[in-house]
Amino acid sequence: QVQLVESGGGLVQAGGSVRLSCSASGRTFSDHVMGWFRQAPGKERIFVAHIRMIDGSTYYTNSVKGRFTISRDSAKNTVYLQMNSLKPEDTAVYYCAVDDHADGSYEYWGQGTQVTVSS
Repeated sequence: QVQLVESGGGLVQAGGSVRLSCSASGRTFSDHVMGWFRQAPGKERIFVAHIRMIDGSTYYTNSVKGRFTISRDSAKNTVYLQMNSLKPEDTAVYYCAVDDHADGSYEYWGQGTQVTVSS
């Protein structure tokens, strides 16, 4: 049973920074992608960023490029999301997820962590 445990959310002022962490446990992956998604109140969950754990390649949605950085610690099967220059529109529940076969389909999801950016 795969478990994803997220941490690091909270309340921050606009322009501030927050770092999220997500650790995966429960099985060994051969080539997987770990991603971050977010869901704002009343809106659908959307993709934020992902990182391929085997080589560290990354991809971001346009709205966070230059402000957010995704990184990994492969030995710990942990991914981080450093969020800088935060805006009120970044307020959302942030979810970590695992794409088990690096094929664009996320099979496992964390419980989510709230990030609130005040203006």
